[in-house]
Amino acid sequence: MFHEQFFEDYTIAFARQTLGRTITEADIVLHAGQTGDFFPHHMDAEWCKTQDFGQRIAHGTLIFSVAIGMTAGAINPRAMSYGYDRLRFIRPVAIGDTIRVTATIADKRDHPKRAASGIVAEKIEVLNQHDQIVLVCEHLYLVERRDRNTL
Repeated sequence: MFHEQFFEDYTIAFARQTLGRTITEADIVLHAGQTGDFFPHHMDAEWCKTQDFGQRIAHGTLIFSVAIGMTAGAINPRAMSYGYDRLRFIRPVAIGDTIRVTATIADKRDHPKRAASGIVAEKIEVLNQHDQIVLVCEHLYLVERRDRNTL
């Protein structure tokens, strides 16, 4: 699905929310295999019972990638991901937890070197089934201006 928006069309404070997605043991095992991160926090159920969190937890990078994927329902051909800032893993996510994402337009600014584009910053908040924030970051987009000759 395409949703075309120019830089000028973005509105500060506009928010969108995703549906939920339950994190499974398969998610964790696949992510460990893809990244090589087999730390006991993710893979050793018995060791985890001796730790404060009491059970295996998902990789922060797994939750980050799943959450960002959850926000990618509409493609804007006028924008592209420009990176991520201020990424923080706030709370652990366990097998069986369900996450959902709120993405809010937080800022718009000129690009310092590209007059034909602007930067849109989207605040990402990932929440668990208890409405607790588990991850936050800022997703930056490089967005084409409608009038490409104006700064």
